[in-house]
Amino acid sequence: MSRDTSTKDLPKPELNQPRRAGDSERQSGSRITYLAPLPLPTGYPKRDYLKAIDEINDTWLDYGAGWPTVFGWQLILGGTVGLLLMCVAIIPLLMSAMTYSEAYPFMGELAINVDMGITTAFWGGGALFLIALSVVFYAHQQRKSIIPVRFNRERREVCFVPEGLQGHEAPVFVPWESLMAWVIEGRGASEYGAMQQYGFGLGYAHPKTGKWLTLEFMTPGLPLAISSWEAIRAYMEYEVNSLREIQDPEGLRGPDDPPYEGLHTLRNARRNLNERRRNGEVGWLYALCWYLFDIIELWNLPGYLAEWETRRLKKTRPKLRPQAMEEWSKPLPEEHWAPPSEGLTRLSAEVTRLREQQPNRSIDQIFAEVYQQERLTA
Repeated sequence: MSRDTSTKDLPKPELNQPRRAGDSERQSGSRITYLAPLPLPTGYPKRDYLKAIDEINDTWLDYGAGWPTVFGWQLILGGTVGLLLMCVAIIPLLMSAMTYSEAYPFMGELAINVDMGITTAFWGGGALFLIALSVVFYAHQQRKSIIPVRFNRERREVCFVPEGLQGHEAPVFVPWESLMAWVIEGRGASEYGAMQQYGFGLGYAHPKTGKWLTLEFMTPGLPLAISSWEAIRAYMEYEVNSLREIQDPEGLRGPDDPPYEGLHTLRNARRNLNERRRNGEVGWLYALCWYLFDIIELWNLPGYLAEWETRRLKKTRPKLRPQAMEEWSKPLPEEHWAPPSEGLTRLSAEVTRLREQQPNRSIDQIFAEVYQQERLTA
């Protein structure tokens, strides 16, 4: 299984080399830092900023696909309506104000410019909307075919379902403490010059074929990539227990809301804004602009569309999961839960102690010092 989410331009780790948390390597000006094995605590916020976590319960966590977001539909609808307003109203008014004279009255110029704007809006807005819908459809089809990587904390194992030429293959169960994880700081070239790029990846060698199973994502920044890993690690070590803890830092999901975005997301956001306005945290101008943008984005429609898309995915995904994976996912009696290794427990405690003493040091330096103290070798 290799799910590459626009990471083709980033350097790839040397997967055939033994690694441990804290190791790093450089490739053509880029840097790869390994966070596991062993999965030591990084001290970063436990946040799924990428919204790649699908579901969480007391036994397992699904990572790798995520649900549709309200913001994605807001961007599509707001961008389309915004372009229409610019072409039909704002630009014609500005052009008419700059070009009118006695020979060319304002209203006459405005009528001509509005007519041109309507034509531009029809073709430009229509093209933009169709392109955006095609992107959404492509992403939706990808989500439909993905079986997320599942992390089972009772068994302390990770389940990959490889994708072959004939569809999904038999699931592969990986020891949690043997899983490899890394973050990437890379430089990519574009028509505008060099660009800094960041990524996050998971991987493990298939025990029978030797083929590497990988899952990779582009991220907006390195701290966000590390936080994504920390959210997974914290779940596996029973430090967090709900999706709300790692995916909803702004409190936009109520206790009775479903674990995905939708109409409730917009209602909670408006309630939050009104409370901040009453408490004097934001002014009336901020609130007015916020509501104007909300109107341009067609109010509740993005929430309805996100829910509609999510419901379609929820009907499809469970049908893809192999029976062996479903059996492996069933809860175990507490006395059968797998404990963390002695080495991981000892090293994690030492990493936590050093981070509290020296919070500004990088994680790779702290990991290296811990390994040196323990006299461990790669």
